[in-house]
Amino acid sequence: MKLFYVLLFVGTLNSLQAQFLFTFEGTEIEQDSFLNGSDGSGGFGFLNFFLPNEYNTEFMSWSGWALTNDTDNTTPGFSNQYSSIAGSGHNNSSNYATTFVSGQTTIDMTVTTPFTDIIGSFQISNSTYAYLSMLEGDAFAKKFGGETGNDPDFFLLTIKGIYDGQEKPDSVNFYLADYRFEDNSMDYILDDWESVNIEVLGIVDQLVFTLSSSDVGQFGMNTPAYFCIDDLQFEFASGNDEIASITELTISPNPTANRLTLKSEQSLDQVEIYNMHGIKLNTIIRNDIKNIDVSALSPGSYFLKTSINQIKRFVKI
Repeated sequence: MKLFYVLLFVGTLNSLQAQFLFTFEGTEIEQDSFLNGSDGSGGFGFLNFFLPNEYNTEFMSWSGWALTNDTDNTTPGFSNQYSSIAGSGHNNSSNYATTFVSGQTTIDMTVTTPFTDIIGSFQISNSTYAYLSMLEGDAFAKKFGGETGNDPDFFLLTIKGIYDGQEKPDSVNFYLADYRFEDNSMDYILDDWESVNIEVLGIVDQLVFTLSSSDVGQFGMNTPAYFCIDDLQFEFASGNDEIASITELTISPNPTANRLTLKSEQSLDQVEIYNMHGIKLNTIIRNDIKNIDVSALSPGSYFLKTSINQIKRFVKI
């Protein structure tokens, strides 16, 4: 089962670059609950990218991404894996994503024609589990700073970009906790949401996240390998060489009151219509593709996505 979430439109696809803000508010999650992949879906699909998840049915354990609206930011330990220390999503929103990083976690871009992706920034927070472990210590991990407060501890997120199978030359480092300052009053563990700018990575088709810590034991990092994200600011980007591929699919009239006529140089098995919240409204298959009835839609902007990952925006009047 693929789930689709909020996509807030703040730009226009009439230009070659359009900026969007992606949140997680468009899915239904029971209050103070989570989706951790136990349904066997293998991850969470969006209009233009995919958050992979691995769920072990034998041990009922997971890695990769989970979606959550858990608000418990006071309970320490492994039983509280799904909450942010902020107690909510960014700007007090309900839903956000959290990850358990087993080696690495990725965000995979699923749209390759005609658009690729530039993610400019996203919001990040510590999980409650990791935050309280670093603040107080637990049975497996040390209290950051040690007993004197002078230990130069850190918890570091490193973000790399992949494009066309090649790792981009730049990377972004973000400290989720940093106790390396000579002045201990400057030491911190991130306890709210903060923006991470990753524009330096440029166009990517995959983001790779790894964690490192000063607290390392016989079996690797002792600090719980979790963090949370929300509100991805991104844009579809198309270079001049790709403009021709956009013309392979045309829709008319646009705007339209009743029907859309599609023309494509390639055979299409199905077309999906999404609202501006990234929620799928309709799936049209085979014989009905070339002449689509949209009269029941409310006035506004919508996305049309084909089975070969072409995306067009249209306006219903």
